[in-house]
Amino acid sequence: LYNKNSYPPYAGGGGFIMDGALAKRLHKTSETLELYPIDDVFLGMCLEVLKVSPVGHEGFKTFGIVKNKNSKMNKEPCFFRSMLVVHKLLPPDLLQMWDLV
Repeated sequence: LYNKNSYPPYAGGGGFIMDGALAKRLHKTSETLELYPIDDVFLGMCLEVLKVSPVGHEGFKTFGIVKNKNSKMNKEPCFFRSMLVVHKLLPPDLLQMWDLV
């Protein structure tokens, strides 16, 4: 389905931040491309047309977080203080995180 050897850089679907002007430009660009079935990649395709490169940030944990389940740190709100987006947390983990924070 994709005619290039590799996907363009894209933002992981767990979350991303952009300003309103870019959102409007992306909307217009998305209407000029054939829809691709992987939404993250489609976003990258639109960004490529606009010559905009996504920038990584340590606060976005789109592949989940690694933590030692026996560590006392997991019970401290500070464990989560630098995280903006955490993907793949189970509902009980989310509830515990929000109770701590």
